Amino acid sequence: MFEISADFDYMKRVMAMQTVEIIPAEFPELTKLAWNRDPRRPMADDEVFALYERNWRFVDHEHLTEEETRLLRELCDKYGHGLRLV
Repeated sequence: MFEISADFDYMKRVMAMQTVEIIPAEFPELTKLAWNRDPRRPMADDEVFALYERNWRFVDHEHLTEEETRLLRELCDKYGHGLRLV
């Protein structure tokens, strides 16, 4: 018999690294950044982070909704290596 120990910290890290799909149409500033694609088509969260990062100068910071700000924080925590856009 093999004994398998559950490493829950490892599982949390694996789950955190899984790709999540985001629909740009649900976030006003992201919709503007995704002008050249269908904003109803889901995008991978790493692709969304890259889009925000490349085009941050075009984001109207005063018009970020609470939900979009929360999304940005989560993306920065996951992909930003400790750096925050907002």
